[in-house]
Amino acid sequence: MSHIQIPRGLTELLQGYTVEVLRQQPPDLVDFAVDYFTRLREARAQASSPPATPPPASQGLEPGPGLVADANADSDTEDDEDLDVPILGRFDRRVSVCAETFNPDEEEEDTDPRVIHPKTDLQRCRLQEACKDILLFKNLDQEQLSQVLDAMFERTVKVDEHVIDQGDDGDNFYVIERGTYDILVTKDHQTRSVGQYDNRGSFGELALMYNTPRAATIVATSEGSLWGLDRVTFRRIIVKNNARKRKMFESFIESVPLLKSLELSERMKIVDVIGEKTYKDGERIITQGEKADSFYIIESGEVSILIRSKTKANKDGGNQEVEIARCHKGQYFGELALVTNKPRAASAYAVGDVKCLVMDVQAFERLLGPCMDIMKRNISHYEEQLVKMFGSSMDLIDPGQ
Repeated sequence: MSHIQIPRGLTELLQGYTVEVLRQQPPDLVDFAVDYFTRLREARAQASSPPATPPPASQGLEPGPGLVADANADSDTEDDEDLDVPILGRFDRRVSVCAETFNPDEEEEDTDPRVIHPKTDLQRCRLQEACKDILLFKNLDQEQLSQVLDAMFERTVKVDEHVIDQGDDGDNFYVIERGTYDILVTKDHQTRSVGQYDNRGSFGELALMYNTPRAATIVATSEGSLWGLDRVTFRRIIVKNNARKRKMFESFIESVPLLKSLELSERMKIVDVIGEKTYKDGERIITQGEKADSFYIIESGEVSILIRSKTKANKDGGNQEVEIARCHKGQYFGELALVTNKPRAASAYAVGDVKCLVMDVQAFERLLGPCMDIMKRNISHYEEQLVKMFGSSMDLIDPGQ
């Protein structure tokens, strides 16, 4: 049978159909196949026809001539979640999960059409505010960031609405503007919550980066608003930029003792979600008593860890800050509050110029699970230092006062 060649496109076609069958669970596979492929043919024919005349600008977010619309850009109703119509844009993204050939290391000319969703000035301002702390965007130049913002579309969600489902193929990356969301993972037929998003953060990037199914389900626990970025734009800009970043950081990440217990693929995922920040001499990096939102690995320089003593006063009558540790290249800090779910137990200051790799709390919880035992053991080490210096570890236990 080795002389039989599989027709070009057959694998992708059947993969797309299989994904829809698994999602929809139709009672009659033959009827479903007829309906599915008929709609697919109609969508393809429609896509190959000349673009329609654009609507007036006052009609909002509909794309104009030459602009590529995302199939899910203005889906504001729960009904959209149940559609089995194989809209061409969505179908292309689903098939591409398994079939696309994309090498982010290739410096090929970018000929793909730009995806643009027009926005009002107010929407643009809201979007920029929502994206200002997204680490994936930190290393983009101004032109790349502008293209990303142009391509993003707004999606509103209702309580109990599933934004993404575990096992589905990735179509969009999402940035949270407002709302609360549960992160649910099903394993061995049991579903449990592994975290929450509270009016900030982003999700959905890993499935797009690695062509893998969604690793978790995200469910809205309140009404909210999201900004989505389609798969094609995400891979064209974010993944390609991350490939350059990976070349810069992968050897350094492999040298970090904390991360040696991770598999190579796990370390590479960390490279893809970290950002880089620089600090000047004396600049405060984290503040004791504040809510923790990031984890830090020192790329270069030195960081001083200080804690407010309850037994020593400064000249102004306040609690004196006492140095309890110095961290150097390859060491990490900021994990204590994330492990214990308490406010920052100490402050950190740059000693000279410092460069840190930074990971937000959501990525920390998703990717550093295997390192938790090591970090928890270090809590005992911190307590021993405090007992030696102050006679108790109360400063660590009650950091906010």
